[in-house]
Amino acid sequence: MTILSIWSLIKKEFMLKKMLFVILLIPMFVVAQHTIKGTFSPAKDFEYAILYKVMPTTSLYIANAQVDSKGNFEFQLDSTVTKGMYRLVYAMPQEEFNFDIIYNAKEDVSLAFNTETGVKYNASVENILINSYTTSMSMVSQSIGNFYRQQSTDTLALAAIFKTQKETQVEYEKAAEGTIALQFIKANSPYIPEGFEDISTYIKNLKIHFFDHVDFDNEILQSSNFLIERTLNYVFGMTSEEDNEVVSYEKNIDEVYAAMKDANPVIKSTLLEILWQQMVDANFEDVANYIADTYLIKIAQTLNDIELVDGLTLFKSVSIGNKAPEFNVELGEGENKTEVSLYDLDMAQEYVVVFWSSTCSHCLNEIPKLQTYVKSMKEGKVKVIAVGLEDETSLSSWEKAIVKYPEFIHVLGLGKWNNDIGNSYNVTATPTYYILNANKKIIAKPYDFEAFKKYMDQK
Repeated sequence: MTILSIWSLIKKEFMLKKMLFVILLIPMFVVAQHTIKGTFSPAKDFEYAILYKVMPTTSLYIANAQVDSKGNFEFQLDSTVTKGMYRLVYAMPQEEFNFDIIYNAKEDVSLAFNTETGVKYNASVENILINSYTTSMSMVSQSIGNFYRQQSTDTLALAAIFKTQKETQVEYEKAAEGTIALQFIKANSPYIPEGFEDISTYIKNLKIHFFDHVDFDNEILQSSNFLIERTLNYVFGMTSEEDNEVVSYEKNIDEVYAAMKDANPVIKSTLLEILWQQMVDANFEDVANYIADTYLIKIAQTLNDIELVDGLTLFKSVSIGNKAPEFNVELGEGENKTEVSLYDLDMAQEYVVVFWSSTCSHCLNEIPKLQTYVKSMKEGKVKVIAVGLEDETSLSSWEKAIVKYPEFIHVLGLGKWNNDIGNSYNVTATPTYYILNANKKIIAKPYDFEAFKKYMDQK
């Protein structure tokens, strides 16, 4: 055997060993990189945790973890889990019960979350930095607030506070250099006066400069709750004492839109839709419709988001002040039974259209109360039109149930959630109440029976 052939064999053996070493090493890199772990308290309130990677227009499911009896959970992250913004969901509905986490793919993340005090990070430089920054700037803001509340005239003291605020901002930006956290620290940079300002001037300037450092096209900010929280804080927190709430909210919405007017239409649509939903939930229908009519419908049409356009249009059609959608009802019995339009009814000063179901426990609790309350009123004051949203399986139970309420006009809404009448009134839950005047205009939309009773008692 020649030296060349011996060397060839040695080389082949070396290469096989090297390949084997690499093959054995690969699973180590894939399986064990970093972890996101933590403790929830009180432990009994939590069952699971779900982790998503968040991008500007979508979320990618990463993993889920069981929460043990002590509230502990852990996610093992391999090398395919890249740096960026992540969202940890800890309850349902997911859009309400979550918080953001920075993961830089260089370090483990350890945290403790309490339902009352929020999240605290025990390990992870970037997340600890954000928490520390937020706490520090909050303390400075509290000092500014205390100064103005005390109506102090010590201008040097105020200048010292503003100096501390500026130095704090600068130092945290330096500390965060090269990190994802820097994006949030810069975007959160507050307005800091160069000299003394009275409280009215200071508040005015706070509002003017609220979005100075916010880039609505920044993908890191878009991949977090930051833009949503910033927008909501401005609209609800920067209201004017000179205007009523509706006017103040509408002005603030105009100013938010001006701040983000050059942003991606998808981002604008997302933020405006969240604002719209907040106004709906807070019963500011006029403001919700203002958002839709002035901005959101146009953007949704540009994006060809027909579902959103239809939803906004439907909501407006059943808003207070509009005429209720028409449907037919049956009056009388047997040979005397006739079908007439809701619009043709002339039986009461006001009408209550209630959407219910014979299989809905809340309905079975509230409908008898509604009956008792209406019977206590003067005859001709209120007439109840009860629309039963039922399917074929609950039809017999509905037929038995309506016998108990002979004073009501009963309408069968077969198809349950796919019923034309329910859809035209934008019904997504039962019971749902609409109060109409004699002309069939919507005058109130009470949340439940107690809200209905309160509304009627105040008249």
